[in-house]
Amino acid sequence: MLPRMAILILTFVTFFCWITLGSVRGSEKIYSDNITLILDRLLDGYDNRLRPGSGGGVTEVKTDIFVTSFGPVSDVEMEYTMDMFFRQMWVDQRLKFEGPSEILRLNNRMVDKIWTPDSFFRNSKKSISHNMTTPNKLFRIMQNGTVFYTMRLTITSECPMKLMNFPMDGHACPLRFGSYAYTSSEIIFTWRKGPIASVDCPKESMSLLQYDLVGQTLSSEIFKSNTGHYSVMVVHFHLQRKLGYYLIQTYIPLIMVVVLSQVSFWINKESVPARTVAGITTVLTMTTLSISARESLPKVAYATAMDWFIAVCFAFVASALVEFAAVNYLATLQANRRKKKKARQDKLEVLATGSDDDNASSASSPQDGLKRRNHSVCRSEAEEGPLPIFLQQGSAFPQIPQLAGTSPIDKYSRILFPLAFALFNLVYWYMYLAYDNMESARDVVLKN
Repeated sequence: MLPRMAILILTFVTFFCWITLGSVRGSEKIYSDNITLILDRLLDGYDNRLRPGSGGGVTEVKTDIFVTSFGPVSDVEMEYTMDMFFRQMWVDQRLKFEGPSEILRLNNRMVDKIWTPDSFFRNSKKSISHNMTTPNKLFRIMQNGTVFYTMRLTITSECPMKLMNFPMDGHACPLRFGSYAYTSSEIIFTWRKGPIASVDCPKESMSLLQYDLVGQTLSSEIFKSNTGHYSVMVVHFHLQRKLGYYLIQTYIPLIMVVVLSQVSFWINKESVPARTVAGITTVLTMTTLSISARESLPKVAYATAMDWFIAVCFAFVASALVEFAAVNYLATLQANRRKKKKARQDKLEVLATGSDDDNASSASSPQDGLKRRNHSVCRSEAEEGPLPIFLQQGSAFPQIPQLAGTSPIDKYSRILFPLAFALFNLVYWYMYLAYDNMESARDVVLKN
């Protein structure tokens, strides 16, 4: 009896599971068939060559952007690159439907069968639509005919830069997009989430080394051309340059070179080779630094803030070399005057000694008078003492030990040059760091 009951129960459970599974499969098939019928009905008689409301009202396309990666920014080419999800939403009354699902989630194959906006980026140099492993496009149709269309793009756009304040500068890089063929009387673009939140730039998606993305400004404008007026959406990305790289690579080395050039003021003027080598070396080093600093910049026709700093530093270094030339020249003139004065004194002494000898001993021989004159000259030279080492080694100064020591010009230069350079740095850094470059960039955006 028990085995027979167990067999009956097992048979009943199996039959119930078979019926349930069949009903589920049947409902799935019915649901799939319903979606297929809905799509077939939507596309029946649909002309994707005509925009929604063609011949009637204006089609409104709502847009927003999600930035997945921003950068790099090229100063030489004046351009920037960004990777983003470009989203568009519009209403097409021809795509209304009724069914079990409120939203039809479709793949990219459906995009080619319905009308989509002919959006393009006006200031882009290069645009890429990603197709790996399949076209990166998202497509949704709501019951009320609202269409949501998203695609992943990589855009390289131009970014006009004014580099007068480089490297303490800021820029507003624009991104302009709109319809290519439809005028503003046919299609108008608007921001889907308003003029504040329609462009999302997460901090973790920023890949900038030399800039900080401090914000973005959204606006819209009407572009006027010979073929009509077009609705254009504009995004300005505000970039502030980072100063740290240029401090380490340019500014600090320039300051050190200027300080080293002023060390020569503490070297005695007699050390001509040492001061000459120091001056020429610092001038060459300054030239090398100025050339390397300009390699990462476009060839603009105006001077940047860094150019002014380099020019002033070069002037200080060159002035240090000119200062030594002036010290050397004045010392040489002074030495020549002393030498001529000494020669005249020696000549007068010799003449006076010769006349005394002629009066005192007219009977003595000419050879004895010549010996006495030579002995007098040798005695005057011996009284001056031994020559210093720098004179014995071929110094440019005349061999007069009284001229050895510190020049008065060097004494004044030790104070005036450092004070002038410190004052210049104070004015320079205050003028450029206190000036808000991003405010000027925003003013340009508002003015445009």
